This record gives sequence, structure tokens and C-alpha cells, in this order.
Amino acid sequence: MTISDMKLYDFVDPVDAECVRRETEDLMRALFPDCDATLFRTAFADVEDLFAGRYPGYRASNTRYHNFEHTCSVVLASARLLYGAMVQGEPLTEADCLKGLLASLFHDVGLIQDVDDTRGTGAKHTVGHEERSILFMRGYLDNVLSEQDIEDIADCIRCTILAMPPSRIAFRTETMRLMGYFTGTADLLAQIADRYYLEKLLLLFEEFKEARLPGYDSAFDLVIKTRSFYKDVARPRLDREFKGVDRHMLAYFRSWRNVDKDLYREAIDRNLAYLDKILAECNANLDEFVARLRRSNNQEPLC
Repeated sequence: MTISDMKLYDFVDPVDAECVRRETEDLMRALFPDCDATLFRTAFADVEDLFAGRYPGYRASNTRYHNFEHTCSVVLASARLLYGAMVQGEPLTEADCLKGLLASLFHDVGLIQDVDDTRGTGAKHTVGHEERSILFMRGYLDNVLSEQDIEDIADCIRCTILAMPPSRIAFRTETMRLMGYFTGTADLLAQIADRYYLEKLLLLFEEFKEARLPGYDSAFDLVIKTRSFYKDVARPRLDREFKGVDRHMLAYFRSWRNVDKDLYREAIDRNLAYLDKILAECNANLDEFVARLRRSNNQEPLC
């Protein structure tokens, strides 16, 4: 396989958390040769323990869509955006980048239940889980970072609230507003470019159902609406509300990977094209849709 034939997951697989951590630290050292990765490395290990049920006071994560693999995907996408932005001349500091990475790392911990919360799964906290994530993050970083830095991270996490326009967030500086755009963009890209995104939509529906979110009558209804979600919600949010900062992915792939294309955009296009194909074949039947999914047919993933 030549470098030009490689796909998104050929470089780093978010299932491998250690690989994600190393790639993130390598990118930061490339930008800041003397950077101290101690806080990020410690927090990464603790959040991994939190999801795994090894963190005191908390149950293991039991949301199958929003799991630690997803968190790793978002951290990785954030690091790549930060690197690409700086290659293109954005004057970010090491402290700015650290806050952005920590926001990505903590953005979904609010879906994890404490030990006394034994009813259902963490999906019941879907609505408002971002503020729960911020609450955990504040406690974790108290006396580690300044209150101002912690509030900056909180504002970045709020950019992952799909219903909240970032214009409503009172960022302290324009640099932190940009960092929030990176966090929100990474969250969307990581999900829709996932090589098993279509399969995982069925898991996402289960989370939505437990959270009693309106708008989807069935798992198949969610699948059918996925194309319009990207066209009418995700893409406008990326382009307008987050000012198109996903353009920096191309600079990352060109500079760091010597690939002259944005593999996130390519992966998303492949996912949506495959979705269109199997929807046309399944006759509006969920069982037929599942039968045509890549994993069900033992086919190679697209991304």
C-alpha cells in the first residue's frame, strides 16, 4: 500500500488509547519542543481509568456509543487540528493547546455514573451531560490550573453542545473562542468519520431512547435522517458556527503524514455514500439495513 492509498484509520486507530496518547504528545512536541506533557499524560490515564471503572467513586462507562474510544477519537482529531492550525500560522501557545486537549479529554465524562447511581445507564444523562463533564473537570483540575484556565476549558466543552451556538458562549479571549471551535469540530468529525459510524448509529439510538430525546421514532428513523443531519446540522455548524476550522486538517495530513488530502472529509464522504447505497437496497427495512452493514458482511471498513 502506498502512502496515497492509506485511509484515516491506517495511521492511528482510536481503539488503541496508548497510540492516541503518543501521537498527541508527538504532535505537541513537534510544535513545542520543550513542552511538559505531564498533566496531559496523567489526566489521560485517569480518564481512561474513569471509563474503565477503575476511578474511585464511579461506575464503568456503559454507553456503547459514547465510550472511551470516542473520547480518544476526539482528542486525536483535536491534536491534529491544533497542529494543522499552527502549521498554517495560528499563533497558539502551549497553554492554549493544553486547554483544548483537556476539553476534548473531559468532554463526555458526564455520561459516567457515580457508584450510587445504579438505575439504567449513563445515557439517561445525555441532556446536560456537558455540564456534568464540566463539574467533574473542575474538581479534577482544582488546585492544578487556575480558575481562569478551568473556565476556559469549560467554555470549550460547551462547544460540544449541539443545540448551543458558540456565539452564546462568553469566551474570555478570541484565542479561546478558536479553541472552542476546535473542540466542537473535533467532536463532530470524530463521530461522522468513524469507520463504523453506520453500525454505531444503532447504539446511538439506544442512548437517545433511554434519554427520551425526541425526533427519532426508531433506530431506522435515525439512520434515514443521518444524511440530512450531516447536510442540515453538522455541515453548517462546521462551516458557519465553527468558521470552517476543519480546513486545518489538510495542513496536518500534508505536513505530518505527507498525504495531500483531508482523510476526515474523505472518510465522511465514504460513510455517507455507503449509507445512500445500502438505504437504496434495504427497502426501508431495518433488518435488511443491518444485513448490509460492512461488519455484518465481514467486509473491510471504508475509513
